[in-house]
Amino acid sequence: MQDGAGPALDESVTVPSAARMRALGERLAGLLRPGDLIVLSGRLGAGKTTLTQGIGAGLGVRGPVTSPTFVIARVHPSLRGGPDLVHADAYRLGSRAEVDDLDLDTDVDSSVTVVEWGENLAEGLAPSFLEIAIAPAEQAATQEASPEDGADEPRTVRVTGWGERWAHAAQAARGALSGTP
Repeated sequence: MQDGAGPALDESVTVPSAARMRALGERLAGLLRPGDLIVLSGRLGAGKTTLTQGIGAGLGVRGPVTSPTFVIARVHPSLRGGPDLVHADAYRLGSRAEVDDLDLDTDVDSSVTVVEWGENLAEGLAPSFLEIAIAPAEQAATQEASPEDGADEPRTVRVTGWGERWAHAAQAARGALSGTP
């Protein structure tokens, strides 16, 4: 979270499947521009990388977009002249100093930067950012799911926009979340 004023955007949406999570990422990519920071949170298997795959597809970057857990950060160059996608995983990082050591701030102005597990670690990389929390939807907790369809359990995606950038883009972000232009 950010000190001072409250969020410029605070919306939640239920996403019923992994395919729809990717589609949400593609719609969000339509709003993103160089310098945007997205901080993702959610339990293991929540859909953070799936959402990022959609963002990568929407930005038209070279892929595949996979979890950067073991390499900590990957750069996916744009294939169509837009911003590159910097995809980082802060799971094994324990402090803001370790995030600083990655030098993500050197790319943040020219790229879209997505940091999984970055809550309370990566927010300082940019004055404005999107915080996206992914959790099992309430209805998913009451349904029995077999292991093979766990990836398609409904998720609640809460998008909180902080700073001036998202104050100006809040209405467009609401449209992307609802699936309307």
